[in-house]
Amino acid sequence: MTVPGRRSSTFTRLLRHGFTDPSAAAQLLELPDMASVRSDPVLLDALGATADPDLALRSLVRLAEAHEPDERRRFLDNLITAKPLRDRLLGVLGASEALGDHLARHPRDWHALATYESADLHPGVADFERGLADATDPVSLRVSYRRCLLAIAARDVCGTTDVAEAAAELADLATATLRAALGIARTAAPGDAAACRLAVIAMGKCGGHELNYVSDVDVIFVAEPTGGTEEAKALQAATRLASHLMRICSETTVEGTIWPVDANLRPEGRNGPLVRTLSSHVAYYQRWAKTWEFQALLKARPVAGDLALGEAYTEAVAPLVWQAAERENFVADVQKMRRRVVDNIPVAEIERELKLGPGGLRDVEFAVQLLQLVHGRSDATLHSGTTLEALQALAAGGYVGRADAAQLDEAYRFLRAMEHRIQLHKLRRTHLVPEQEADLRRLARSLGLRTDPVTTLNREWKRHASVVRRLHEKIFYRPLLDAVAQLTPGETRLSPKAAGQRLEALGYADPAAAMRHLEALASGVSRKAAIQRTLLPVLLGWFADSADPDAGLLGFRKVSDALGKTPWYLRLLRDEGAAAENLARVLSAGRLAPDLLLRAPEAVAILGDPEGLRPRGRDHLEQEILAAVGRADTAEAAVAAARGVRRRELFRTAAADIIGSYGTEENPAEADAGALVDQVGDAITELTAATVAGALRAAVRDKWGDTLPTRFAVIGMGRFGGHELGYGSDADVLFVHQPRDGVDEQEAARAANAVVSEMRRLLQLPTADPPLLIDADLRPEGKSGPLVRTLASYGAYYRRWSLVWESQALLRARPMAGDTELAEAFIELVEPLRYPREGLDDEAVREIRRLKARMESERLPRGADPTLHTKLGRGGLSDVEWTVQLLQMRHGWEVPGLRTTRTREALRAARAAGLVSEDDARTLDEAWVLATRVRNGVMLVRGRAGDTFPSDVRELAAVGRYLGYGPGHVGDMLDDYRRVTRRARAVMEAAFYDA
Repeated sequence: MTVPGRRSSTFTRLLRHGFTDPSAAAQLLELPDMASVRSDPVLLDALGATADPDLALRSLVRLAEAHEPDERRRFLDNLITAKPLRDRLLGVLGASEALGDHLARHPRDWHALATYESADLHPGVADFERGLADATDPVSLRVSYRRCLLAIAARDVCGTTDVAEAAAELADLATATLRAALGIARTAAPGDAAACRLAVIAMGKCGGHELNYVSDVDVIFVAEPTGGTEEAKALQAATRLASHLMRICSETTVEGTIWPVDANLRPEGRNGPLVRTLSSHVAYYQRWAKTWEFQALLKARPVAGDLALGEAYTEAVAPLVWQAAERENFVADVQKMRRRVVDNIPVAEIERELKLGPGGLRDVEFAVQLLQLVHGRSDATLHSGTTLEALQALAAGGYVGRADAAQLDEAYRFLRAMEHRIQLHKLRRTHLVPEQEADLRRLARSLGLRTDPVTTLNREWKRHASVVRRLHEKIFYRPLLDAVAQLTPGETRLSPKAAGQRLEALGYADPAAAMRHLEALASGVSRKAAIQRTLLPVLLGWFADSADPDAGLLGFRKVSDALGKTPWYLRLLRDEGAAAENLARVLSAGRLAPDLLLRAPEAVAILGDPEGLRPRGRDHLEQEILAAVGRADTAEAAVAAARGVRRRELFRTAAADIIGSYGTEENPAEADAGALVDQVGDAITELTAATVAGALRAAVRDKWGDTLPTRFAVIGMGRFGGHELGYGSDADVLFVHQPRDGVDEQEAARAANAVVSEMRRLLQLPTADPPLLIDADLRPEGKSGPLVRTLASYGAYYRRWSLVWESQALLRARPMAGDTELAEAFIELVEPLRYPREGLDDEAVREIRRLKARMESERLPRGADPTLHTKLGRGGLSDVEWTVQLLQMRHGWEVPGLRTTRTREALRAARAAGLVSEDDARTLDEAWVLATRVRNGVMLVRGRAGDTFPSDVRELAAVGRYLGYGPGHVGDMLDDYRRVTRRARAVMEAAFYDA
C-alpha cells in the first residue's frame, strides 16, 4: 500500500532531477528488476546529470532486464559503487538511444566502460585494432565497432575528451575498422591479396583526423602489382578487394551498418576506375585535376593496406597540392568555390543546417583550406589536414589575426559539438538541428546548458554562427591591412610576398598596386585610418566578388581621397548597412558608374538613402533643372548646371541597375530582367527630356528673354521617343516651330535655327560631365534637309515626298520638350502616316522588307560576328523592332494598343490581339530584353557604347556578372545569347518575311 504523500514526493523528486515524464519514470523504478537500486539517491543524482534522464532510465532498465539475475545484481552493484562507470554509462544512455539499443542486444558490453586506467583515456589506432581483433565477418565487426564507439562516446559526453580529441578518436577507430575490413576481404580472397599491393588513402574528415560519429568515410585506392603479376590482373584483383572492403563496411546486416565508404573523390569520380596505379593517379593530377581536387587532397592520409605505397602516393601528390595556387584558373575556381552551393538545401531546412547553412561548419573549413592552398606553397607549417590545427598554424604565421582565429576556433568547436551530439542520439548521418522541444532540450543539456536549455542553446548557436558568418570572409582581408598598419608588440604580420599571394588568390591582377592603395587608406593612427581598417576587410571581400577587384579598390581609394575630410562620408559607410556594400558593387562593376561618381563624389550619399536608388520622375527633374537654369547668369552656366543634374541622375540610374543586377547580402538580384531594362530606359529618357528642356530654356533666355519669336517643340524619335534610351544613346529628335502671330516667317525660322544650334552646342561643350548628343538625322531629307521646319512644312513634305521608312520612323515620335500644343499638333499630323487607314498596302510591305534585307547585308560592321551583334545581328534589336513595327503599321489603325512608341508594350498588345502567339511574343521579348541588357552592360563595364560583347577577357567576365553569370561561365553566357537570338530570328522570319 502506498503511503499518503509518497507518490507526490517521488514525483517532485523526479521532476527536480530533470525528468520530463515523472510518472513513467516512477513506474520504471518500481519494476522488480530495479528493486536493489530504486531508492538509492546516487542513482537519481547520476540520472539527473544526464542529457535526457527519461531516456537514460528507459535504456538502463532495458539493459538490466537483458541480464541474467546474477549478472544483473553484479551489474547494478557496480553501477552504484563505481562512480566512473556510473557517470560514463548513464551519460551515454542519456545521450544516445542507438547505443542504448546496442547494449540491450549485447548487455556484457558495459564492461568496456568499467576500466578507468590512464592509458584508457586517449586510445590510438593500435588500441582500437586490439578492440576489433576478434572480428572475423561483417556482423562481428559491427558489434566490435559499436563496443569501441561506446567507449569514445563515454569519454566525450563525460568531458574526458574535448570535441577535437573525440573527432580524432573516431578517425582512429575508422582507420582500425578499414584495416579490419581489408583483412576480412583478404582472408576471403587470398589469391587477390597475393596478386597486388593495395593502399587505402583516407580523405575528407577521416583523412583530416576529425571524423563525425556518423559520416561517409572518403577514400582513394592505390594499387601496384606484386612479383610477376600483370598490371591489368593486379588492378582487377585490387578492385575486387576494394569493392569487398566497401561492402563489409557499408552493407546493412542484422547489426546494422557501420558507415558508407565513399570513393567518389577519386580521379574522374564515379565514372573513373575504382583503383589506379600510383603513376596513373599522378598523371591524372598533373593533367586533368581541377582546383577542388587539390583542395580535397589537403586531407589525404594513408590508413590501411600497404602503408609504404600509401606514403609514396601522398609524397607524389603533395607538391601538386601546394602548386595549385599557381594554376592559371585558380582565381576563377576560388571565386566559384567561395560561392557556396546551397541551392540543393531545401528552403525549409537552410536555417537548421549546421554544415552548409550560412555561418556553418563548411564556411570555416573552406576558409582555412583556401588560406592553406594560398600560403602553404611557401610555408610548410600549414600542411595539416586537421581544420583546427591548420587554423592555429595560420594564426601563428600571421596569416589570420589571432583574435579572429580564437573566435573561429571557439565557434567551430561549439558547432562540431552540436553536430556530434545530434548524430550520437540515433547514430544517423544528419547536420540538421532538430525542431522538437524534447530533442532540443536533450541536445542543450548534453552540451552542459542546464538553465533554460532550449533558449540558451538557440542563443549560443546563433551567436557562434554569426561569428563564423562575419569572420569567414573577413579573415582573408584583415591580415592584409595588418601588413600595412602599426601592430602591437608580439603580433605577427603577413610578409609582402604572402600579402601578394593572398591578393592574387582573391582575384587582384596587380597585388603591388593593391597593397599601395591599402597602405594609403589604412596606415597611420588617425580616426579616419582606424575606420578604414574596420571597413576594408568587408569591402575587399565585395571587391573580390566582382570581375575587376583592382578597379573597385582603386575607385574606393579615389572616392576616399576626395571625400576623406568630409565628416559624413566614412560615417555613412560605417553606420548605414547598405551603403558600403552598394558602393563596393558600383565601384567594381565597370568604368561608367565610378567615372560618374568621381566627377562629383558627394553623390555617394545616394547609396545610403533607402530611397536613394529610386529614379526621379520627369516633373521632379524638370523642376530642378529649370530652377538651376533660372539661377545661372549665362547660358553656359545654366546648361552646366543641367548637365550636372544629368550626371548625378545617370549615376543614380547606373547604381540602381548594378545593385539590382548583382543583388546584395540583404536583397537578392532582380529576377525580372525586363523590369531592369524598363527602369533604365524610363529613367534615362525622362532625364534626357528634362535636360533638353533645360537647354532649350537656357538657349531662349540668353538671347530672347522669356519669349522666342516662334513657338518651338522637340519631338523625341528612335529610342528617345520609345522610352528605351541606354547609357550610351544619342537623343534622336525632330524640331518643329510655328511663328507667333505677327512675326515674319524668315525671322521665326532664323530664331528657331539659332535655338537648335545653341542647344546642340551647349549640350556638347567639353566639361567634366558627359555630353548629350542631339541627332536630327531622321528629319525630312535627312542631313540635306533643314534642321527645323514649321508644322505646315512638315505636312507638305509628308503629303508629297514621304517614304515608307519615314512613316516607320514616326512610329516612335513623342513630344519631349517645348510648346505642348505644337507638339501635340505634330503628333496629330503624323498619326495617319504611321498608322495608315486599312493598314499598309502590299507594295509598302515589300519595300519595308527590302529595306530590312539591305540593312542586314550592308550595315553590319566588317568582321562582326552576326550571332553576337546586339543591334543588327541575328535575332537582335533590329529584328525584333522591325517585326513589331510592321505589325503596328499594318494593324495599328484597328488595334488601339499598338499605338504606342514602346517596343515591349506594342508586342504585348500584338499578343493580346492575337497577331502573334504567346510563345512567339515571349521569344521576341526575351531576345529584345537580353540584347538591350548586353548593350547596357557593355556601356557600364567599358564606359563607352558598343553593340558587341567585349573582346577583353576581364571586361567580358564583368558583362557576364552584370547579366547574372558567375565566374567561369562566360561561355554559357555567349551560348545562351546565341540560343535566345536564334529562336527570335526564327520567329522574325516567319512573322516579318512570311517565311
